[in-house]
Amino acid sequence: MARDRVIAVINSKGGVGKTTVAANLAGTLAHAGAGRILLVDMDPQGNLGEDLGYSSTEIDDAGRALSAALSFSFPVAPAQDVRPNLDVVVGGEELVKAANTLESMLGSRDPGKSKTALARVLDPLMDDYDLTIIDCPPGYPSLQRAALAASGYFVIPVKTDAASRKGLRDVAELLDNVLDVNANLDMLGIVMFGVNRAATRVTAQARELLVQDFAGDETRVFTTTIRASETVAQDTRQLGKLAHELEEVVRSGPSWWELRRTGKKSEGPRTASAEGVADDFHHLAEEVLRRLAAAERAVAADGSPR
Repeated sequence: MARDRVIAVINSKGGVGKTTVAANLAGTLAHAGAGRILLVDMDPQGNLGEDLGYSSTEIDDAGRALSAALSFSFPVAPAQDVRPNLDVVVGGEELVKAANTLESMLGSRDPGKSKTALARVLDPLMDDYDLTIIDCPPGYPSLQRAALAASGYFVIPVKTDAASRKGLRDVAELLDNVLDVNANLDMLGIVMFGVNRAATRVTAQARELLVQDFAGDETRVFTTTIRASETVAQDTRQLGKLAHELEEVVRSGPSWWELRRTGKKSEGPRTASAEGVADDFHHLAEEVLRRLAAAERAVAADGSPR
């Protein structure tokens, strides 16, 4: 099964930016010409639809096709060109049915079939894409296991608070549960999300604690952090736009001095943070590609297949 360029974005703690990271990482890579990207929504909440603006449109089946594919090994057809060079396997509330089915399969004669359900669905699609990113749910362990079993690598978003870091332990347990079907699964890194740029001491302490969790290995934490901006978060989801798209909208609008001179009111988003958040995701995409390339070089030098 082709897992070499499949990245799961996962943390068992909710509200740490998994969907935002997955959507913007995939969208930024597609926009930058990094190849054809597939984004897979394994979350019953289906929030990718809001981030990408296809929620409640004709392509939004609430995850019905993916749920059937996971449960019965049916083929699935991604939604084409949700953005240029970006296709999406749509998720949503119907995935709860698949989660229950996969959980019940763990008690069968072949429990590994539950874990490899997503890998079997994605395998026929892999030749069409240069990179696949999976948005994992914060709960539903059967869906989380299936996502990790289908992946070559994973990225863990965390916030600076202690509660969100606790999700790392749950991820470690999930990893232990899929090594029997995916022994080569590797971590690309931890990305700190929702960082207050003014609270440098808090950020430094959180980074230090994360490094300590991994025996002092500083390479486990991405250099790039994603800054906090409630306004950007609200505007992107409300408008169904990614950070770099919101940045373009803001730049195309009238400047504040033009509004003041004419007495007009802005009819669109005005946040100055859009450019900074877009830059953060651009740098994260670059760092992900560098780490992925380094991992691939290491595998090639070792001479053993993944």
